[in-house]
Amino acid sequence: MEQARSDLLGKYDVKKALIQLSIPATFAMIVTALYNLVDTIFVGRGAGDIAIGALSIANPVQMIVMAFGLMIGIGSSSIFSRAFGRSDTDTMRRSVNTAVLMGVVLSVVFAVLGLIFLDELLYFFGATEGNIGYAHDYLFYILIGLVPFSLSVIFNNLARAEGRAKIAMISMVIGAGVNIVLDPIFIFEWGLNMGVKGAAIATIIAKTASFIYVFAASMSSKSKLQINLKKIHEIDFKMVGEITAIGFPSFIRNALGAVLVILVNNLIGKYVIDEPDIYISIFGVVNRLLMFLLMPGFGLVQGLQPIVGYNFGAKLYQRLYDVIAYTKKLMLIYFIGAMSVSLIFARQLFLLFSEEQNEIFMTAGPMALRWVSLGFILISFQIILSSVYQAMGYPVRAFLVAMSRQFILFIPLVFLFTYLWGVQGIWFTFMASDLIAGFLSYIVFRYEMKDLKKKIPLDFNLAN
Repeated sequence: MEQARSDLLGKYDVKKALIQLSIPATFAMIVTALYNLVDTIFVGRGAGDIAIGALSIANPVQMIVMAFGLMIGIGSSSIFSRAFGRSDTDTMRRSVNTAVLMGVVLSVVFAVLGLIFLDELLYFFGATEGNIGYAHDYLFYILIGLVPFSLSVIFNNLARAEGRAKIAMISMVIGAGVNIVLDPIFIFEWGLNMGVKGAAIATIIAKTASFIYVFAASMSSKSKLQINLKKIHEIDFKMVGEITAIGFPSFIRNALGAVLVILVNNLIGKYVIDEPDIYISIFGVVNRLLMFLLMPGFGLVQGLQPIVGYNFGAKLYQRLYDVIAYTKKLMLIYFIGAMSVSLIFARQLFLLFSEEQNEIFMTAGPMALRWVSLGFILISFQIILSSVYQAMGYPVRAFLVAMSRQFILFIPLVFLFTYLWGVQGIWFTFMASDLIAGFLSYIVFRYEMKDLKKKIPLDFNLAN
């Protein structure tokens, strides 16, 4: 089994290996994004358009927890993949044990602080008197379930790192399936009639089910993660730093995403005098739709990362070049298609979320989605570049790529554009920051591919 996984990453045709690893990850990401969409649809139809805004208010906490989970998962997976490539079983074992303990400690600390300062957090996140009750009900239960939430993210990344992408896929599908089934039962009047509170409880039950499955699979004799529960308390402090450094760009990307949600919610409150709750709900729907549209791209690079990490560790540069170039083609095709769907079917997509069909919601919402989706043209270069740098263990480079869109460009642009065009400036900012960051990433991507190509003769000499 170990030899088969090693062959998949280091000898198998890279295009077929990428597809084999990416399909489960992509499918799982789509399903996960789908149940986030379904969650929002059920809340909108079961509790009203304003309740959707409450999910947007509470969303930064989930994004930050996801950011920590991805930081630990991607960081430890990078260490694990490179150790796997050189058959270093001791480093493989220590990377997993350290990741697990990091996830538990950070989740508990974040949950306790969140529960203590819950209302203060919600107002800081942009809550209004109209939606804070919904947001409070939702976030309270989400905070209670943070440990299985974050650990499921960590173990899914580790399962992919050892070549068991199907385990990660099944885990995420279980979570999505449980959530989709429980949502209407917990939310609607014909069920338990718990509204947004029911949506949160369904989410936590689903995340727990997902974690139980992936953890049980990781403990089996078929897994190479080498989890040792008796020594799980032993932390390799040097590895904590390395995991954090490698995964930090992912943390920044997702945590800054939370910062941007908070910023946008507050800017809406500033620039919209009448019915800011509706515009917060519009932003919530746009956010969920973007998440759904972006997830297949992220699923593809999740399949790419273990291949890059293994072959970079093994100095197989031809395979590296081929798989990155192939991924670029697939990503460009996909994101052009995603942009086209958003432009053509924006109104139909918004109709899914509302029975009330508020005039502002159904007019301003589709227009916002169209503007935002125009940035998809070049976004694939940024996603690939950041993921490849992480897999190779270049945290600073990955950090700079992640920062370019969500901090360096977005924040100054959103203040300028909202000053010039009001709430419309928010949607212009998403488009402009994606286009500028994508173009800069394209330039760097071309340079890195030329540099990698120069190493291919070395790869040939090593192989012979």
